[in-house]
Amino acid sequence: MTDKNLLIELGTEELPPKALKKLAEAFANSFEKDLQINSISYNKVEWFATPRRLAVIIKNAATKQPDKIIEKKGPSLSAAYINGKPTPAAEGWAKSNGITVEQADTLKTEKGEWLVYKANIPGKNTSELIPEFTSNAIKSLPIPKLMHWGDTKYEFVRPIHTVCILFGEQLIHANILGVESSTTIRGHRYMGSPEITLSSADEYVDVLRKNYVIADYNERRNIIKSSIINEANKLNGTADLDESLIDEVTSLVEWPCLLTATFEEKFLKVPSEALVYTMKGDQKYFPVYNKEGKLLPNFIFISNIESKDPSQVIKGNERVVRPRLSDAEFFFNTDKKIKLINRLESLDSVLFQKQLGTLKERSERISKLASYIANKIEGDADLSARAGLLSKCDLMTNMVMEFTDTQGVMGMHYARHDGENEKVAIALFEQYLPRFAGDQLPTNDVSYSVSLADKFDTLVGIFGINMPPKGDKDPFGLRRASIGVIRIIVEKELKLDLLDLINYSKKLYGDKLINTNVTSDVFEYILGRFKAHYQDQEIRTDVILAVLARKPSEPYDFHKRVVAVNSFLSSSAAPSLVAANKRVSNILTKLTTEIPNNINSNILKESQEKSLAECIISLKSELKEYFDNKDYGTILSKLSSLKEPIDDFFNNVRVMDDDEQTKINRLAILSNLRNLFLNVADISLLQM
Repeated sequence: MTDKNLLIELGTEELPPKALKKLAEAFANSFEKDLQINSISYNKVEWFATPRRLAVIIKNAATKQPDKIIEKKGPSLSAAYINGKPTPAAEGWAKSNGITVEQADTLKTEKGEWLVYKANIPGKNTSELIPEFTSNAIKSLPIPKLMHWGDTKYEFVRPIHTVCILFGEQLIHANILGVESSTTIRGHRYMGSPEITLSSADEYVDVLRKNYVIADYNERRNIIKSSIINEANKLNGTADLDESLIDEVTSLVEWPCLLTATFEEKFLKVPSEALVYTMKGDQKYFPVYNKEGKLLPNFIFISNIESKDPSQVIKGNERVVRPRLSDAEFFFNTDKKIKLINRLESLDSVLFQKQLGTLKERSERISKLASYIANKIEGDADLSARAGLLSKCDLMTNMVMEFTDTQGVMGMHYARHDGENEKVAIALFEQYLPRFAGDQLPTNDVSYSVSLADKFDTLVGIFGINMPPKGDKDPFGLRRASIGVIRIIVEKELKLDLLDLINYSKKLYGDKLINTNVTSDVFEYILGRFKAHYQDQEIRTDVILAVLARKPSEPYDFHKRVVAVNSFLSSSAAPSLVAANKRVSNILTKLTTEIPNNINSNILKESQEKSLAECIISLKSELKEYFDNKDYGTILSKLSSLKEPIDDFFNNVRVMDDDEQTKINRLAILSNLRNLFLNVADISLLQM
């Protein structure tokens, strides 16, 4: 059996750049899955992607499946024959396997004898299977919206022009989406050959390179990134290496050619965020900053053409970007003529959500809630209220209406121009933090207050009108808001109670909310996000569930419990104490009798129950200070001293004693023991 390299390439119109990498990876993953399912050996699967092609090369693929010996067990001999004649069940089984009952073999086991069908199934040639694998791969692609072209019935992400399937030097014939496979591929649209005939799968990458196509996506990306870094160094600056933008540019070019252009320094008077937004978002340029982090009047861009006169390409890009920068300059200068606070009334004409009122009403709610939160964390309530009131005013500026991603940051710049307090200005930007996983958090008390107020107002409002997220759909960003709430409160160590803030936010909505369970719904929803938050930090799920079982309403308190329980896992006493808690939990949950809160020391009999009771009573008193200070690590450490008394108790004391009074008292010992641990977490849920 000979191994050969297998190439599958789909030649298309320009593929959507933001989806290209995901499409290529899914294309390769599908082939890998089918190869494994069909037992075709291979060395590795390499994927390639450019704007006009998706491809995989399967290295050293076997030319044939291995033969398979199958064995199908049938009915027992006692059920297969009656009076020496085959039963209908035996005949039906034999027919399904293409044989007669007489042709079946017999299998002897300890439990008796059975009919069995054995057959050697020859493996199929790989070339026979590849067309189906290709169709499967196309069907599995994560394409949000299909398109069809011409008068064909076929649909794909973009029209397909060529299909090349080469197994070594052998062309595999297939019809894929109406296109017959061939040995033809296409080079660069402008610099390469419009049609290239391949003689072997092995020459794919090199032939394309000669035709100005770097087929390897990651190679192309590395070239782009390193060339941008080198060019920025020549400018004595640092480029904005936005990874998602690098991915997008990599997906837009087949032959990356770096060029550098400039813009007029007068535009640097405009806040850099607006300039960067238009350069990156609209033009796919890479801005450059000096050592102080100030924007330079230069930008780097990647062309898909190796021009004979690069200066003309540079001038063309400078001409294109200038009107956008001029717009930003005009909007900025125009917006500064009206103070942010004077835009508040205009927010009354914009709905936040039709059942929840206008953006002005939302701003007023955020203002009051931010002030309330600031008081709770001993922050500046007046500044927080002011920042809350101004929080959405920049949405009515020309700049933000044109460049929507600058909301918040332009509010900060306009607030500074208006002479607002610096904390207020910063809060207008930081109200939206964190915007994504791993993003920075707000940096001061006013920002904490406004950011949390914004998020609680959204959560309570949307749950209050019965519009929670469903499946993957989360149009109001409630998952992100919840994780933001958790991160801010936990990482900034704020002593805030979720139920308190939810109820205050609910009160501010007045009679707008229709969900009578809004408090519990929002609380449970935020609690549910703790699991994802801590799993990202590689905290065991059972640790999170042990704390979740107690439903602490203060996120920072929740965090301290998780840290303590996670640390407790490594103690030598943990396995025994977890087992004991499971046992106690099982005993207590089955009871219907009411158990007294206190242990009656006067009726203790056995030395082991006396010892455990004394330890529990002593610890209840000793731990009060630590519970008050929420020092859960010390609490669990001290509770670990109960290991031996607990073990001795269970080894020597019969809990369900015949004497009712003794039994109830022993159950009270266990109940008190359980409650000591439950004050931290339900460690019976831990897996040891």
